[in-house]
Amino acid sequence: MPYDLAVLGGGPGGYVSALRASRLGLKVALIERDEVGGVCLNRGCIPTKALLKSAEVLSTVREARDFGIDVEVRGIDYSRALKRAGGVVRRLRKGVEFLLKKGGVDLIR
Repeated sequence: MPYDLAVLGGGPGGYVSALRASRLGLKVALIERDEVGGVCLNRGCIPTKALLKSAEVLSTVREARDFGIDVEVRGIDYSRALKRAGGVVRRLRKGVEFLLKKGGVDLIR
């Protein structure tokens, strides 16, 4: 199938550009060798923020006594925190893939 535009890389710049070009009427292919979303979504910003949220919740619970709440904190289950972070990444990645499909952009891996 002939394309008007081929975008290399499905990071934030790539998928946004592909969607914009498609909205402007071009037939667009987005070529991605790994997962859409780029480094930030898959290995950087997003998983880091998800892990920081786990640490923030732990800190809040440890201060619960100051609010009249008596709880026992046994620590953090790092493997569960990592699993949660992975789920956040997968959910956001699926969202990007949905936007590409809805926007008429062909994703080529």
